[in-house]
Amino acid sequence: MQKKRIAISIGDVNGIGLEIALRAHTLISQYATPIYCVHDEILTQAINLLKMSNPIPKSSLHAPQTKNLPTITAGALDPISGAYSYESFSHACDLVDSKECQAVLTLPIHKLAWKQAGIHYIGHTDALKARYGSEGIMMLGCQEMFVALFSDHVALRKVSDLIDTQTLKTFLLNLATSLPNMQECAVLGLNPHCGDGGIMGNEDTLITQAITQANQALNKTLFIGPMPPDSAFSPYNRARFKYYVSMYHDVGLAPLKALYFDQSINVTLNLPILRASVDHGVAYDKAYRFQEIHLQSYINACKYLVGHNG
Repeated sequence: MQKKRIAISIGDVNGIGLEIALRAHTLISQYATPIYCVHDEILTQAINLLKMSNPIPKSSLHAPQTKNLPTITAGALDPISGAYSYESFSHACDLVDSKECQAVLTLPIHKLAWKQAGIHYIGHTDALKARYGSEGIMMLGCQEMFVALFSDHVALRKVSDLIDTQTLKTFLLNLATSLPNMQECAVLGLNPHCGDGGIMGNEDTLITQAITQANQALNKTLFIGPMPPDSAFSPYNRARFKYYVSMYHDVGLAPLKALYFDQSINVTLNLPILRASVDHGVAYDKAYRFQEIHLQSYINACKYLVGHNG
């Protein structure tokens, strides 16, 4: 059986992305064909800085069309590096759109570097939503637990205004469609104690209505809640639920990262392409400094893409 071809966007070259790609190449090549969206000149810079041999053949490189190549400066925030990471990402998507590859795997970018480069997307998920005109769903996790985010990279003070019954119902139905084998899914409330019957806001009433309507549309009780976030991740609930929906970023990801930081991946659902990513940042403080770099999130992201149809 032919291995799935995975387009890998190289991320911010001043961070740990290139080192991860180099150190994991031999391993992931056992079950996928990685295609790296990077120039050989930049790969050579990384090899020299890391003082290691290059395991990646030139035939595995498919560079983006740009003449403005960054010079690697370990741990530095640089708009040129930011622009290049976006071009690498866009090129990886192009390869999937043209059927040359079957999935996209993204290494970490720096959001401020994107902003300094004039890129007006708050990360990969935001860019994917705009590119494909679809409400992509950010889901993070690992085999033990996945958390889907109703709102992701927005200010906390804006979350309340985003919650309405129809929008959340649509989100839940899109999630169910994207994960056809999903079992019971816990939906978190927003306010402490899910509002205590309206004493602390009415958002949780809207969440309840969305859950009821989504389950009715599915003709089964798939979504359970709303559940108070402070107890939703108890050992008892984690034994029952593999999937969670969080109304906002940190309340869902804080327990996930506390439990499974080095294992978790980031997946974008409800898109016409298959995309996964590492669930960590550029780690400027470790880049090219001969410190231990964890590869498991990257390896898990690749395995996820290999094991799913897209």
